[in-house]
Amino acid sequence: MRDTVYFLVFEGFADWQAALALCEIRRPGDWQVRAVGFTRAPVVSMGGLSVQPELSLAEFDDKRAALLIVPGGHLWQRGEGACAVAAIRRLHAAGAPVAGIDSGVLALARAGLLDNCRHTGNWPGQIASQVPGYAGADQYDASVLAVSDGGVISASHLGSVEFAREVIHTLDLYSPTDREDWYRLFKHAQLPPWCVGEAVPA
Repeated sequence: MRDTVYFLVFEGFADWQAALALCEIRRPGDWQVRAVGFTRAPVVSMGGLSVQPELSLAEFDDKRAALLIVPGGHLWQRGEGACAVAAIRRLHAAGAPVAGIDSGVLALARAGLLDNCRHTGNWPGQIASQVPGYAGADQYDASVLAVSDGGVISASHLGSVEFAREVIHTLDLYSPTDREDWYRLFKHAQLPPWCVGEAVPA
């Protein structure tokens, strides 16, 4: 049963990039969110938060994975994290979607997941310059901040709201109308119709 969303944590991970997505995943109460690390050793995020992984990459259960979220961090730009790349490839092959934001997209590219699906990233040319063998340049879409295709979510470092929207859609959270209301609220500060009356004094 795919009932768990795994969030990859490592030294220097960008803690804010998936915050909205994680909150919305937990809100309905149907999904577990578990922090997975390269090991079980505590790590410190880019923002200075100390995080204790609940399990390591070698321990997480492919069959329970509803989604793996890969945040940005300098290690991807340094070409590190080979064991995570292997886990990403294995998980996607097992049928679970994966999601990368910011330089986390580089990990998806190294796993070979961006060669045959529409995707985006921080800027055109970044992936090709840092991932030898990347063959998906013709599938790169610079017109969007986040996109989902073929079980792969990719997002720019500027697209945390769009990234959350794609995660929400992938996990089928809320109705289509509620998803659009959610996006307008967090992206444009437009209150949903059902709470306008509460916000405006009589």
